[in-house]
Amino acid sequence: MIFTDDTEETLRAAVWLVNSAEDPDTLTSLSEEAAFVSQFGYTGRIDRDEAELAELREIRPQLRAMLLASRDDMALAVNEALAGFALTPRLARHGTLDWHLHAVADDHPLRERVIVETAMALIDVIRAEEGSRISVCADDTCEALALDLSRNRSKRYCSTVCANRNAVAAYRARRAEV
Repeated sequence: MIFTDDTEETLRAAVWLVNSAEDPDTLTSLSEEAAFVSQFGYTGRIDRDEAELAELREIRPQLRAMLLASRDDMALAVNEALAGFALTPRLARHGTLDWHLHAVADDHPLRERVIVETAMALIDVIRAEEGSRISVCADDTCEALALDLSRNRSKRYCSTVCANRNAVAAYRARRAEV
């Protein structure tokens, strides 16, 4: 494990949220928002309304910029994000997660909690100098983010779809050379 469980889960959630903006957009309905909230175990206030869905959609570019920033720029973005909210750090335990840090109160809007939790996870990324684990997919036709949490730093694609497409293309290119 590179990071703590909650950091890894938050990074996965942030990357999923950013990638939901790629074509086809996969965060367009309240049921898709509910699936996101459920998949990544968000607790606390969840309004489940069109306004909350719109707010989640609006923060995707901010999260993308934070995740792809250079180390120094990432630190600036994290500081800026954290300065924008009233923080009330405390330890929490819920669901399958053991004790971990919640930086804002559970009654704050989901948008705020996603931004702050992403910023908190990026603190671990910055401190460990592991920003290279977040990159744009290696597929030339894809702009989605790839999160590499593997030990050997081998993940280059955002999904198995992109990885398989490139493997097939490489195979065909090799066969054409023969």
